[in-house]
Amino acid sequence: MPSTQPNNPLHGLTLEAILTRLVERYGWEELGLLIPVRCFQYEPSIKSSLKFLRRTQWARERVEALYLRDA
Repeated sequence: MPSTQPNNPLHGLTLEAILTRLVERYGWEELGLLIPVRCFQYEPSIKSSLKFLRRTQWARERVEALYLRDA
């Protein structure tokens, strides 16, 4: 059975995995400068950031774009 998204570089990656890799690479402080959202700048955590990113499409798109840029 062929894959439904053969050309999607994010296929198979969870938002949590993407965010975790970005935090490991940049840290919360730099990530908050690159993508200025409160959940990255004030008392950041994976859990609160995931909640925000799942509700806020523009922020999720910026996180995914940053991940793809560095991939």
